[in-house]
Amino acid sequence: MSKQLTAIAAALLLGAGVGGAVGAAVALESDSEPAVQPAVANLPVSQMTSSTAALYKRAKDAVVEVHASTGGSQDSPFEGQTPGEATGSGFIIDKEGHIVTNQHVVDNAQSVQVEFSDGTEVDAEIVGTDPSTDVAVLDVDRPESDLTVLQFAPTGALEVGNPVVVLGSPFGLEGTLTTGVISAVGREIQSPNGFTIENAVQTDAALNHGNSGGPVLDMQGRVVGIAAQIRSDSGGSDGVGYAVPGDTAKRVAAALIADGKIEHAYLGVSLADDGAAKLESVRPNSPASRGALRTGDIVIEVDGKRIETGDELRNEIDARKPGDELELKVRRGSQELDVTVELGTRPATAQ
Repeated sequence: MSKQLTAIAAALLLGAGVGGAVGAAVALESDSEPAVQPAVANLPVSQMTSSTAALYKRAKDAVVEVHASTGGSQDSPFEGQTPGEATGSGFIIDKEGHIVTNQHVVDNAQSVQVEFSDGTEVDAEIVGTDPSTDVAVLDVDRPESDLTVLQFAPTGALEVGNPVVVLGSPFGLEGTLTTGVISAVGREIQSPNGFTIENAVQTDAALNHGNSGGPVLDMQGRVVGIAAQIRSDSGGSDGVGYAVPGDTAKRVAAALIADGKIEHAYLGVSLADDGAAKLESVRPNSPASRGALRTGDIVIEVDGKRIETGDELRNEIDARKPGDELELKVRRGSQELDVTVELGTRPATAQ
């Protein structure tokens, strides 16, 4: 897709650490109330500053710094991920001590430690990871009374121009706050295993190495995204940052907590960049090839629902589970054909 960031130089994970190791983190959980912030944007500067300061005081104790000792070699498509200690950000998601962070910060980790805002550092257990969405869940043993939890707002309620606040540890400077707005929604970024993360949130809030995984908050202090990547020619903050959408992180983290893993539905096609759900290629021995889909087919319906774009097709697949059947209507030349496809399980890496 034209919107997808596939060039390594254009999409850097945000991390800091020994040997330039990449760090990061994410979050999950809680009641999903609608995000309503437009009135905040109209506040006088003095009130906006006061509101931001109050938000920081409420949220700062939920944000942690994550240190992962990787030890061995790593094979990552992202610049800067080398053996050593990866440092990033994360935040507490429930009173059981679960913390969400990016998968790439704990990839191949031999040990993980979490540092809280009061300076306490504890060992963390990796509950589960998902390289397809760059989400991982950690677990720490700490009294409930010492745990501050952040809640999620639905990503679908975001609007361009909504003010946001980002908390994290750029360059290891824990407890750092930066501010900005939602610059765009519905972006696409590339996950560590090469698949597309849909509906990413773009912000102009300053993000730097070590910020990755810090919560992107609306002005009510709810998580709307998790800082993950920057687009930069310099390697530093150029005002174009990307966050894994909160809805995605919440769904994936819940599955990891429940089962220690998550499986994604898989069709096995690549889509053309012309907007329509046109199959640019069909992978051999994939669910698509077994369902008799062909290169050049245009999907126009899924289970009776009209499909106009490749993004809509991807969203329909993401909403399913492996083993689900899809009733597709495709346009092939001048014909319209009905095709039944049984979705498979997404492989470990994009092919």
